[in-house]
Amino acid sequence: MNFLVFFQELRGGDPFVQQWSVIPTDIVAGHHWITILTAMFMHEGWLHILGNMVFFWSFGPQIEDAMGPFRYLTFYLLCGLVASLGQIAALPTSSIPNLGASGAIAGVMGAFLVTYPRDRIRMILFIGFFAPVTVLPAGLLIGVWFLMQLFSQVGSVANASSGGVAYMAHVAGFIFGAVVARLFEQRDRIGV
Repeated sequence: MNFLVFFQELRGGDPFVQQWSVIPTDIVAGHHWITILTAMFMHEGWLHILGNMVFFWSFGPQIEDAMGPFRYLTFYLLCGLVASLGQIAALPTSSIPNLGASGAIAGVMGAFLVTYPRDRIRMILFIGFFAPVTVLPAGLLIGVWFLMQLFSQVGSVANASSGGVAYMAHVAGFIFGAVVARLFEQRDRIGV
């Protein structure tokens, strides 16, 4: 779905982005609420969508297995909704379009941390000219990522008018996903 909407976005250009992205001032004024849903399937460019899909592919299948398809879809959409509301609450006067699946995917990462706290993730670790494949604890990787988002949010408040990354959406989605993950899990599906 993310790619289908992204290709439509490429065809529609800026008018499509303006119409279907979340614009905090519009939401606060009570307009264009549907964009809270539509924006979570849009992306700013190729790097944005590919980066999001790598994270989605890394953590999503295990969480879908733990929840089942319907519960997972509901969980994912709720994480995206909470992520957008978190960003709107942080910058309610912003007229900058917000878009992307990052907040919903952050919720999936929060659920992964709660559901599979001891898992290890294979990754490429770039050290200068070397790029060895290594295995690191998921808790370490996700924890470092979350702290980067949290501290970046603090720094981004001063530059709110310049646009960029919606860090509060990441933080809100992640916290929501971690807190409610157990409510969506089906214990018989994760072997607990």
